[in-house]
Amino acid sequence: MNPRVVVEIAVQDGAGARTAVATGADRVELCSALGVGGLTPSVGVLDRVCVEIGAERVNVLVRPRAGGFVYDDDEVDVVCRDIRAAVERGVGGVVVGALTRAGDLDRDTLRRWRDAAGETAVVFHRAIDASPVPDGVFDALLDEGVARVLTSGGASRSVDGIARLGEYVARAGTDLEVMAGGGVRPADISALVAVGVPAVHLSARGRVSDGAPSGPGGGADEGYDVTDGAVVEEAVAAARGA
Repeated sequence: MNPRVVVEIAVQDGAGARTAVATGADRVELCSALGVGGLTPSVGVLDRVCVEIGAERVNVLVRPRAGGFVYDDDEVDVVCRDIRAAVERGVGGVVVGALTRAGDLDRDTLRRWRDAAGETAVVFHRAIDASPVPDGVFDALLDEGVARVLTSGGASRSVDGIARLGEYVARAGTDLEVMAGGGVRPADISALVAVGVPAVHLSARGRVSDGAPSGPGGGADEGYDVTDGAVVEEAVAAARGA
C-alpha cells in the first residue's frame, strides 16, 4: 500500500467533481475547455463544485486563454482578479503559469499572482513543459517557494519523462511537491510512483453524446466530455499499490 500518493483529477463541472471524489480521488483541478489544455472555469461552476465536494479539495486552474504562456498586463490583471475570486471561496489552491519569451519563469508575474493568492497554495502548471529550459524554470520555482508543480518532465507523456521527474523529486525534497501530469494512464502510475512522485494528475475523460442537435454555432461534434469513474478507480488503486 502507498497511501501517501495523491490522486488529482482534472474536471470541468460539478458532475465530474462528484464522480472523481466518489471514486476515490483526493482532490480535483477545476477548469473548462480541457480540449485546449484547460482554461479558467466560470464562477458559477466554481461555486457549485466548492459546495458539492468542499472548497478545500478544489484547485482552480486560472488561465485566461489558450495558446502560449506569455501574458500582457491586461491578462495578468484578469488572472489576479480570478485568483481573488477563487480565494474568496476558500479553494485549496490556484493553478497558474507564466513564462518570458525566452522561456524562463516570469517571476514578476508569478509574484503578482502569489500576492493575489495570499495564504492559498500556488501551483505552477505545465507551462514548465513548454519551456526550452524546464530545469531552469524548476529551479526558479524552488526559489520562489510555490507549493506544487505539475509536469510531465518535459515529455509529451509523463511516463516518457520519468528520468527527469525522478531528478525533480530528488532536487525538491520537501520544499516543492512534484505532481506527474501529462497523458497519465492508470497503467503508468506504478512506474511514476517508483521514482518517488508524491502525486499524479489525470483527466480520466470519457466521451458521451446525448443526441441533442449540434452544428453551426455549437460546433460539429455532438459529444462532450465526462469524468469516467472507472478510470478514476483504476488510477486510485494503482496509486495505492493495490
